[in-house]
Amino acid sequence: MDRRNYLNTIGCSALLCDPGFTELDLLYFCLCKLALMSSLSPIFSLSLCFLVLACQPRDRQSSLSVADREADKQVKVTDDSMNDDRKRIVCFGNSLTAGYGLEEDQSFPALLQQRMDSLGFPYHVINAGLSGETSSGGLHRIDWILRQPLDIFILELGANDALRGLDLTATQSNLQGIVEKVRTSHPQAFIMIAGMKAPPNMGQTYTTEFEQIFSDLATENGLALLPFLLDGVAADPSLNLPDGIHPNVAGQKIVMENVWSVLQSHLDR
Repeated sequence: MDRRNYLNTIGCSALLCDPGFTELDLLYFCLCKLALMSSLSPIFSLSLCFLVLACQPRDRQSSLSVADREADKQVKVTDDSMNDDRKRIVCFGNSLTAGYGLEEDQSFPALLQQRMDSLGFPYHVINAGLSGETSSGGLHRIDWILRQPLDIFILELGANDALRGLDLTATQSNLQGIVEKVRTSHPQAFIMIAGMKAPPNMGQTYTTEFEQIFSDLATENGLALLPFLLDGVAADPSLNLPDGIHPNVAGQKIVMENVWSVLQSHLDR
C-alpha cells in the first residue's frame, strides 16, 4: 500500500504519527474526501480532482527531508561514540525506540543507560531509533549504524509495517536482511529482537502471521526474543500519549523493564 492509499485508508490521524507525511499529503487527503462527496456538483468535483493533481509533490525527496535530517543526526551520534571505550548497545528501531513525543532522556534506551550506570555495567547505549521507520527503511539505514563497533544489537522494527498493512513476506525478509548485515559486520554481537503485535483491525490472519515473524526470526537465527515490546503498556491510556500508540514517560519505564528482563543475563561486568 503506498502512502496515498494509506491516507485514504486510515484517515488524517496518520499525519500526527508519521513525520514522513507533509502538508501536501494533508491537502491531498482533504481534497480527495471533498471530491468524493456526493453532494458536490460533477464540475466542482472534477475541478477539485485537478487541484489534487497539481498539489502532488514534483520531487518525492522533499517528503523524506525529515527522515534524512534525523538519519544524518544519527550518523553524527555514531561518529561521536567512537571515542567511548565502553561496550556498545545499539537500539535500532522506530518511534518506540526514539521516544516519540518525549524528551531525549525519557526514551527506553536512555532509561536503559541509567540502569547500566547505576549497576556499574560498562555499556554505552546508543539510541538509533527513527520515527516513522519501516523494516524496509531500516534495511537501507543499517549500514550507517554498522560503521561503529557494537557488542549488543536490539532490533525493534515492524510496527509501522503492520500499521500500513504492508506485505508480511517483505517485512520478514527486511528484518532477516538487517540481522544478516549485523552478523556479517559484527559476528560476535549478541542480537535481541523485540516482538510486536498488529492492530486487530488488520484481521486475524494478518495479526497472527505478523506476530509469528518475530519468533520465527529468533528461532532461525538464534536470537534472543522479547515476545512483545509493549507488554503491559499497549492499550492502557494511562501509559500512552494521547495518540494511544506511543508510550508516555511511565510507559517507557515499563518498556525498559521488558527489555531489561531479556538483556540482563547477557551482560558482562
